[in-house]
Amino acid sequence: MIGLPEEKILYSDIQKKLFYIIPEKWESIYLYASVIDIPNQKPVGEMYFYYLPKGIIKRKFVNGYEIPSLFNIDEEQYSKLITDVYNLIKLLRERAIKSKRKVWSNVTISIENYQFKIEYDYQNLQRSQFDSYERHVIWRYNYLSEGIEFLSKKDKKIIEAYNQYIQLYDIPRRDVYIEGVYKQPVKNIIDYEKTLTVEEAIAQSKTENIPKEKKKKGLFKKNKIDDIIEDEEEITYNNQILNWKK
Repeated sequence: MIGLPEEKILYSDIQKKLFYIIPEKWESIYLYASVIDIPNQKPVGEMYFYYLPKGIIKRKFVNGYEIPSLFNIDEEQYSKLITDVYNLIKLLRERAIKSKRKVWSNVTISIENYQFKIEYDYQNLQRSQFDSYERHVIWRYNYLSEGIEFLSKKDKKIIEAYNQYIQLYDIPRRDVYIEGVYKQPVKNIIDYEKTLTVEEAIAQSKTENIPKEKKKKGLFKKNKIDDIIEDEEEITYNNQILNWKK
């Protein structure tokens, strides 16, 4: 089963870490992570996540890897926190292997409307018709409600190819687990009650006449989170996607 006690503990830990690293109020979070087994080589994988800021007006999803630049957080230390999230997801997969269950290749986690949802996908990503970039475009299209009319010409072709593909072939079955969100209060990486929203941070970054000291007022300053970071293995950080090699 995918709702065993040991899995539920990991689900809770994943939620708490995601809540911690998002520095403002949000409405929903979407995360994708994969672990790909390669014959005679070490597994590789990737992870990306987005969140929708909370607000009255309609807002766009924020790429989680843009948080350091938007909120003046040290990028290297922040990437270690993201690695903590990915390591928990790897533990989920290791539990499946140890219990001799069917081993998944990638997961999608969504947190919204007071629900935590995780989808386990078993497709063979090595033999996928779509490469990593294309899968990323398809995932955003499916989960972030990105209308095809707003995509680039290149990405539109990817979605068109994907829509043709699903008409010809059956999409592999996914296992889904849903539970209530972790409700205990969690401290955030910065105090979002005293800092800028993403919208305000972007506006300020475009204002040339505001002194740097004023821009950073209320933001969590760099090199202030050393005491909560444990040493992790070095990772490759490229194109706003966490690429991992064990």
